[in-house]
Amino acid sequence: MSARVVAGRIALYAVLLLALVPVLFPVYYVFAGTFMQPRELATFPPQLVPTGFHLDNIQRVLDAVPLVRMYGNSLLMAGIITLAQLITSVLAAYAFVFLRFRFSAIVFALFLSTLMVPSESTIIPNYLTLSDWGLHNTVTGLVLPFLAYAFGTFLLRQSFRQFPTELRDAARVDGMGHLRFIRTVLLPLSKPTLSAVGVYVFITSWNMYFWPLIMTRTTEMQTLQIGLNSLRNAESANPGLWLAGAALSVLPTLALVLFGQRFIVRGLTAGAVK
Repeated sequence: MSARVVAGRIALYAVLLLALVPVLFPVYYVFAGTFMQPRELATFPPQLVPTGFHLDNIQRVLDAVPLVRMYGNSLLMAGIITLAQLITSVLAAYAFVFLRFRFSAIVFALFLSTLMVPSESTIIPNYLTLSDWGLHNTVTGLVLPFLAYAFGTFLLRQSFRQFPTELRDAARVDGMGHLRFIRTVLLPLSKPTLSAVGVYVFITSWNMYFWPLIMTRTTEMQTLQIGLNSLRNAESANPGLWLAGAALSVLPTLALVLFGQRFIVRGLTAGAVK
């Protein structure tokens, strides 16, 4: 390897590291500020390294809001939505790829057109409908409008199109039904795409704020994002309280991104190259 190539790679890595700093610094400061005392956060220029691991901010967050209960509500809501969207997306994508029916291209185009509908335009109709059904302040009311979504169907359809239809025909000759083919053949070979869809849906559901805000009335049913917003009124003079709450809320999604990054990349690029 020539010296010019080595120098070029070093320069490239240096540029990438410089570009990485503004991306990672806010995440670092959230976690660093969690363990800082109020006087450390108020210094100028800002102090970047805590003098010690002070747990006062975390304890105050736990005292200010029922964080454990809100964590459970968020996990339950995001988990149900993720599982439901994976099931509905798999079944819909399978139908578009392996089942022959008239006007399938038109139906799929109409299906994708729902992605162009702003979610804000459906909030009021959904709210009025679910309130009339008596689902206000319930888990069912939180998750019902989000059990199916076209984006996951689109990604899985692109992945399923890589499988030859002859494979499905051979399985049918062997007496394998649709659900068994999906369970034993299709899903094990589509793990990267399933992981990408699952991570995307979970993060989106976890960060949901406005819908849980209008659908919940009691603290016992509120999600974590609503609880974090209430920290502004709990102790507004202590920014460490906000940072501690933000650090606790970002842990699940950060873990998903770190450990599932390769599946996300492989899943999103599935079907891009034949």
